[in-house]
Amino acid sequence: MSPTRVPVVDGWFSSEGGEFRLLGTGCRGCGAVYFPREDVFCRAPGCAGSELAEVPLSRRGRVWSYTDGRYRPPVPYPSGPEGEWRPYTLIAVELAAERMVVLGQGAPGVTVADLAVGMEVEVVPGVLGEEGGRTLTTWHWRPVAGEAS
Repeated sequence: MSPTRVPVVDGWFSSEGGEFRLLGTGCRGCGAVYFPREDVFCRAPGCAGSELAEVPLSRRGRVWSYTDGRYRPPVPYPSGPEGEWRPYTLIAVELAAERMVVLGQGAPGVTVADLAVGMEVEVVPGVLGEEGGRTLTTWHWRPVAGEAS
């Protein structure tokens, strides 16, 4: 029997209609968009808005910054000290339409040598790890085909 797939954080992404998207929230009063989502009040200075709606974020953005993680993250990251450890790539991606930067891991196989500031990347479904018979799903950033570092 295959493990049950569950989002590492419920409500932060969706693959409805076969299209994987990060989900934020937008303030109906001032138009500010948030990720991670904000479901209580608008955080924009000077806005007292409390009407927030779910907003699917852009699927593509541009690399704003990147680095590699060469340490084992602390709990709650599903990685026990006895397990195999591999460094991973972290990518900060600017989403121009939303006027924000979203941090995420690079897709498996993407290294810092594959990236350049300004390069176009896209959000794709990913796996954070396995825990208690469950596969914890998340998002990854992957260079768009044809983009070269």
